[in-house]
Amino acid sequence: MTHRYPTFAPDILALFAARDAQPVDVAIIQPADPFLDMAGEDLRRRIFLTENETGAALCLRPEFTIPVCLDHIESRSGTPRRYGYLGEVFRQRREGGNEFFQAGIEDLGETDIAAADARSVADACAVLRTALPGQQFAVTLGDQSIFEAVLAALGLPRGWQMRLARAFGSPEALSGALADLANPPVVAALDDVAAALVMEGDMAALAAHIGEAMEASGLSQAAGRSPEEIARRLIQKSELRSVRLADTALDALKRFLEIRVPLTQANDALEAFAADAGLSLGGALQRFSARAERIAENGLSMDIVHYDAAFGRPLDYYTGLVFEVMAQGETQVLAGGGRYDRLLTLLGAAKPIPGVGFSVWLDRVAALQERAQ
Repeated sequence: MTHRYPTFAPDILALFAARDAQPVDVAIIQPADPFLDMAGEDLRRRIFLTENETGAALCLRPEFTIPVCLDHIESRSGTPRRYGYLGEVFRQRREGGNEFFQAGIEDLGETDIAAADARSVADACAVLRTALPGQQFAVTLGDQSIFEAVLAALGLPRGWQMRLARAFGSPEALSGALADLANPPVVAALDDVAAALVMEGDMAALAAHIGEAMEASGLSQAAGRSPEEIARRLIQKSELRSVRLADTALDALKRFLEIRVPLTQANDALEAFAADAGLSLGGALQRFSARAERIAENGLSMDIVHYDAAFGRPLDYYTGLVFEVMAQGETQVLAGGGRYDRLLTLLGAAKPIPGVGFSVWLDRVAALQERAQ
């Protein structure tokens, strides 16, 4: 089904121009690998895949952040630079349909991280106010870097830190990871060769052994996880099985995840948690405090902004701020975004480029507008 171009789209584009966001138009057909490699599992399941005449994997544009960043890298544009977009994205959604309009701003290269984060939250709310004047909104804010600082301060091994960080934003995955941390999982029985390679941590040899076994069994490597993925997961499970988090540390992590307070109280709540648990959150807490101050300076009513320590977004590329905006009294997310400082390097940029951005689901905004009218 093709959705109508939103009637309020010109107003949004005018807002982007007023906010110095340069219009950008990226192709609908995109290389699939960046999304498969860097997007979250939930998005990967909803992408429409195809291939070109050479067999290269392609997809219909499922979101704008990765295409805008790829376009920026290819154009060799300088920074800081802000890009505004409005166009269709294609993905399967639980509520039905597969073609939707999104609008948003990607802010690349701004070195004042607190200011750029605050501006992203304020701009997302401004877009919504443009389409829904008089509507009251609620902003939920999380922070990937605060969560990772807590994991590091608890002394968790790197493997566990990575697993929990990847689970951040998915309540089911995070709950499962915490359960495994309390009671380490048993690794499935392996043949003697595979077991020895797992113990040695020899990823390449283990992948080759698994590939030979799959071929001998007539299993297609294209039908599911690759031998490399299976080998990596087996070695990770072996490493994780050797760790059991002390009850005091596990309780501290659970207490942290229960923090949900107005943003004006969040810094005090985090400091109190860290002091009670005997942890140092260092620079992550300082950056959090600086961002909260800048959000207050951007004209947002602070009573609509809450910090939720357990809130993340199920996309693998976020590194700091994550946020979403809903209309008060509603349950659907209208806008969401966050910070992705590692993404451009992973996509091929010659040097690190900090980035933060947001997207607005215009079909949901239009539906709310129609109900209001």
